[in-house]
Amino acid sequence: MAVAIVSDTCHYLPRELIERHQIHLVSLYVHWADRTERESDIQSYDDYYTRLRTSTELPTTSQPSIGDFLAVYEPLLEQGQEVVSIHLAGGMSGTVRAAEQAREQLGAGAERVHVIDSASACGGEGLVTLAAAAAARDGADGKAVAERARRARSQLKMWFAIDTLEYLRRGGRIAGAQAWLGSALKIKPILTVEGEITPVERVRTSRRAFERMVDLLRSCKEAGADGWMVQHIQAPAQARELAARGRELFGHDPLVVSEIGPVIGTHVGPGLLGAGGIPRALL
Repeated sequence: MAVAIVSDTCHYLPRELIERHQIHLVSLYVHWADRTERESDIQSYDDYYTRLRTSTELPTTSQPSIGDFLAVYEPLLEQGQEVVSIHLAGGMSGTVRAAEQAREQLGAGAERVHVIDSASACGGEGLVTLAAAAAARDGADGKAVAERARRARSQLKMWFAIDTLEYLRRGGRIAGAQAWLGSALKIKPILTVEGEITPVERVRTSRRAFERMVDLLRSCKEAGADGWMVQHIQAPAQARELAARGRELFGHDPLVVSEIGPVIGTHVGPGLLGAGGIPRALL
């Protein structure tokens, strides 16, 4: 393809889909007291989340380095391709800024690199990336591929319900949901990402949170966002049930059902259930 798609590891698209769409990855990092790992090298999410649940101290996470980006960008440019690089929301991570700084170091090649802040994370970032990959596959140039990504972001609908605010509180990422602390730790928050983690509503039980996710998928369908997906953290049964309810609503399978990995999982904790979509016409 004339345009190469680059993203980071925080969309958590399945490996098969990444390979099929020729998406190049730049990994974020997880830091425990005893070691640092690239997220892309972590093989077992189950083992990671077991340690997360039982550890007295949360690990920290960090963005890719400028050098990590250059190591991906430079070979693509040398092959004559343009690059559209789509990343985790700048309000949550410095990843997109590191990508911009890498572009600035490319000299004459910088004009062939288009960096996009997805203003989202996980499935939202993934859907924007898949829309860009579809445009690249159809032969669009870099400017048009970047515009497809921005259009997909403008039509994105994505929400997630989490089991507790405790991980967001401990990691300092609670942002607009700060007012929900205290007794609110016992609630089941529904959140979205609009540049940063943003509260939507509070419900009292896990079952009510699940039914609200079904309602939100219904609103996706009504808005024409029929390219839909489901994600989870250590909640495969709930994800399967939500996917089954989504099939009833949409009349077709989800694009993706996948598990969210360590970088985002560190900050939101096990028990997350997410869903949303964009118009299939963009894919």
